[in-house]
Amino acid sequence: SHMKNIDLKETRISREEIFSGKVLHVVKDSVKLPNGSNSTREVVLHNGAVCIVAITDENEVIMERQYRYPLNQVIWEIPAGKLDSPDEDPAEAAKRELREETGYVAGSIVCIGEYYGSPAIVREKIYVYLATELTMTSQQLDEDEFLEIVKVPFDDVVDMILNNDIIDGKTQAAILKAKQLIERKKDSSK
Repeated sequence: SHMKNIDLKETRISREEIFSGKVLHVVKDSVKLPNGSNSTREVVLHNGAVCIVAITDENEVIMERQYRYPLNQVIWEIPAGKLDSPDEDPAEAAKRELREETGYVAGSIVCIGEYYGSPAIVREKIYVYLATELTMTSQQLDEDEFLEIVKVPFDDVVDMILNNDIIDGKTQAAILKAKQLIERKKDSSK
């Protein structure tokens, strides 16, 4: 094992609510550090989310182009969305988001891991799904949701990540992970 037995845990002493919005809750915690001294941690609480690597029978990935306000630009991402509540089944959320955003329904949807985009400050856990056996129904975007759906060959999406044309963290991680898992499965079934 690579682990040394050092106590790294920080213990919460108190919590102050800073901001409570529709999506984000920001708190400021006083914590005791492993050496006994005190510090503060500003944390963004979040219900969690899902993202979906959806692959067609032609080995294309269902990609979205979406304007992201904090970046003031349109970026490439895989379909994703928030859990309606902390108790919502992530697999159900993944199916819903895929269907609503892209119109595709997946015959197979498998969780391939979890992703934290900014663990120093944000508690948002993103469940990563691989969706296959896709059939097309119809898109049902929210009123405030505007996005373009593009089917891109899997290898081209990987190249776009390596060329820095895809800057979204969850999309990079999910696509590269899915690619590895699929390649390994192919190798082991030969």
